[in-house]
Amino acid sequence: MSLNIAIDASRTTVARATGTEHYARELLRHLVLHNDSKADPHRFTFYFRDEPPADLFPASVNIEKRVIPFSRLWTHLRFAAAIWQQRPDVTFVPAHTLPFVFPGPSVVTVHDLGYLHFPQAHPARQRAYLDLTTRYSARRASVVLADSQATADDLTHFYGTPQDKIRVVYPGVAAPGGGEGLHLSQKYGIPNDYLLFIGTLQPRKNIARLVRAFTLWKQSHPESDLGLVLAGGKGWLFDESWLNGTEDVYLTGYIDEADKGPMMRHAMGLVFPSLYEGFGFPVIEAMHVGTPVIASNTSSLPELVGEAGLLVDPLNEQAIASAIDLLVSQPRLREKVRHTGYAQAARFTWEQAAEATLAALEEAAR
Repeated sequence: MSLNIAIDASRTTVARATGTEHYARELLRHLVLHNDSKADPHRFTFYFRDEPPADLFPASVNIEKRVIPFSRLWTHLRFAAAIWQQRPDVTFVPAHTLPFVFPGPSVVTVHDLGYLHFPQAHPARQRAYLDLTTRYSARRASVVLADSQATADDLTHFYGTPQDKIRVVYPGVAAPGGGEGLHLSQKYGIPNDYLLFIGTLQPRKNIARLVRAFTLWKQSHPESDLGLVLAGGKGWLFDESWLNGTEDVYLTGYIDEADKGPMMRHAMGLVFPSLYEGFGFPVIEAMHVGTPVIASNTSSLPELVGEAGLLVDPLNEQAIASAIDLLVSQPRLREKVRHTGYAQAARFTWEQAAEATLAALEEAAR
């Protein structure tokens, strides 16, 4: 039976996309393609806050686009009013926050509950809003999509969400593109041989311990020219003291999207000892381009990495340093991890995510 599905597409028009906006954009693109391939496709109504580019989504006779501008509380006032008027069979919000009052069944994606694990990493007002809206959305939704089993477990632990109401739907991860990267050293001032961290530089990413672990390794290998490249902007609560007394550590600031792939490909390894990740995109992106991965043995990272990388206790600097030593000193290990990484990365596709999401919408409507 064909359904009338309302979708909050407001995040897809954000100019500088973060992970949540990228997720919404790619999932909805593939949702359109998957829906159009069905014998009895559903009708989508995409709601935007801003006028979307004409080519934002694939052309389809099964999409209606509605732009409903509003300056504040768009979700709870303007989007909610539109749903009351439309009365869809099911409503989908791909990012945490359902309207407080609206009719009918719904599906919501919860990406992570990092604000509960690391409350100090968020301003108090933002943290309170995230807690209120995510708690409400997890209760109100007919089906909750979680980016990982770790997030699903957090929903049950913190909010009492029944596991049989949650569907773990891994986002797709595409291989980062870009050219040969011969310009990287000159453009970003980095060495030719380096380990890479990529992401926002903030406490949750465990930057201080990573730097100290690398320093430990360098003290045992003073002859090495290997550097540690921290690629990403300085985030909330970044502390310059994390870099005190360090050598061969390079901060690039934000890197151009076209440089992400080359920077990963040229790295000896990606070191990603984050304290918490609802879903760690960089580890899968690194696997796609054949870069060995060292990652934390906590939150979602073990289920993402599987047997295709080295897992470490992110609180143990010596363990991180030992993993670096293994990766640097054993070419055969690097080659083995490289090949298992290709297979692991291939598991995470937007086509699979779109298929599972549409199944959840159909389930909710029933």
